[in-house]
Amino acid sequence: MNRDLVRAIRLLDLQSKRVLAAIAAGVATLGSALALAALSAWLITKAWQMPPVLDLTVAVVAVRALGISRGVFRYLERLATHDAALRGTTSARTMIYRRLADGDPAAAAGLRRGDLLARTGADVDALGDVVIRALVPIAVAVVMALSAVLVLGLISPAAALVLAVALAVSGILAPWLSARAARIAESESAAATALFSETAVTALDHAAELRVAGRLDDVVARAEAADDAAVRAADRAAMPAAFAAAATPLAIGASVLGSLLIGITLYGPDGGSPGAMTPMSLAILVLVPLAAFEATGALPAAAVALTRARIASSRILALLDRAGESHPGGTRTPPDPAHVRIQDVRCGWPGGDRVTAPLDLDLPPGARVAVVGGSGAGKTTLLMTVAGLLPPLSGTVTVDGDPLADFRPDELRREIGFFAEDAHLFDTSVLENLRVARGDLDEAGAVEALRTVGLGEWVAGLPRGVHTMLGGGARAISGGQRRRLLLARALVSPARVLLLDEPTEHLDATDGAQILRELLDRRGALVDPARTVVLVTHQLPADARPDRVVTVGGGPAGMGDGVSPGEPLGVGRHT
Repeated sequence: MNRDLVRAIRLLDLQSKRVLAAIAAGVATLGSALALAALSAWLITKAWQMPPVLDLTVAVVAVRALGISRGVFRYLERLATHDAALRGTTSARTMIYRRLADGDPAAAAGLRRGDLLARTGADVDALGDVVIRALVPIAVAVVMALSAVLVLGLISPAAALVLAVALAVSGILAPWLSARAARIAESESAAATALFSETAVTALDHAAELRVAGRLDDVVARAEAADDAAVRAADRAAMPAAFAAAATPLAIGASVLGSLLIGITLYGPDGGSPGAMTPMSLAILVLVPLAAFEATGALPAAAVALTRARIASSRILALLDRAGESHPGGTRTPPDPAHVRIQDVRCGWPGGDRVTAPLDLDLPPGARVAVVGGSGAGKTTLLMTVAGLLPPLSGTVTVDGDPLADFRPDELRREIGFFAEDAHLFDTSVLENLRVARGDLDEAGAVEALRTVGLGEWVAGLPRGVHTMLGGGARAISGGQRRRLLLARALVSPARVLLLDEPTEHLDATDGAQILRELLDRRGALVDPARTVVLVTHQLPADARPDRVVTVGGGPAGMGDGVSPGEPLGVGRHT
């Protein structure tokens, strides 16, 4: 195991007694199988000699007991391994969430949509699979392989040597080939498949715009090229996977055949001369290897699990390292309502190559500000800087004259809320999706918020109202419904300063313009007049009534142009 995987496994906070209990149950399971094979061999050969039936009674009962105990111990092993793995993944996710919440906010905010869920979801699951599919099976396989070789060594050292070589093929060569196949599939095939999915979805979702721009054929061609690359990578991964699948059956056959030939040679042509092998020993020599390979048969899957966990651990640790250690923040609680002031602030991502020009902006309670500008100009970056999710590259952001660092992070988030354009909708009820922003929201409050943003008829037509499950999250509703639902989430939040990123994206022009007018008008019905609203939009209506329009234009680091300090409506540049 590499260093990253060892570091990541520590996140599971595994308890040694639970892991040892799982290993003990696994050894007992395969030990029952090994003893069952040896006892069955003895029983078969003893019965062939036709002794009194009472001589076989104990062996018959023991065979039945071992067959039953094998199933019982297998069940106990599954309980123990899954208990350890599930407790470990819960511990890992808890630790990751705490590190992300207390560390650098830019670590999570800088990820692409869905990437954070993948790292805290599928990647942590892959880490938990190490317990079930790798650590316990490897430990059990080592114990059982040594035990099987020792048993055969007591009968025939030559047969034990053959079994040891065959077990090495099944337990070392086959897992190595499986790991190589998984590495190719995970690194090359998975990357190409992800690129294909991303490009294909872009072509499907934006076919009309791409066709107008004359770029649809190029996007489709990129999707086809990515699909071809994924197929080629899958073909490359199939060859070592095929050899890995064949290695264990071939090793079993070679071991049984070798033991049989050695046993026949030692047994002799006279049916058993003094010192030669007995029929019982010959049967044990042949049947025990069959049970021994049950332990090593799980090792190729263990190698695949380790390979996937190594890749997953590198992604998890990259996220945690980016978040850094916990930042305690300040101890003060921001005033309510908050007066936010931005002084000579330049915005940009740490290490990025685009920086906005200096900006001064005053946001007293109840202010209404629209931020406009071209794509990639830094509008969203500005909102995240005001929310304290990104540090300003220069200048200061203050609340009532005090810098954001003086306030407790949780209290600051409660007062200043950033609501991203690509915020996630969870696979749960409509009500619970709104409770993401306000945990004590009741059904009546949720219905009122949805009615305010134009979803009253929609929620009334749902089979269970706000308790209706959104199967698949955002995939269960249209783009316009998703945008309105996210706006309702922002409206029910306790934040007194609302930072809204493209709140009307995917809405038709008429409805979107009306919502923007309501949001930017102090006398509008959507937002309490005492709350501050700063929103980013590409479609600012000409008759909107914000207090101020800020035009943002980004450029390479070091450039001094691109940000208008903010002009009254009718003076600033609009896009």
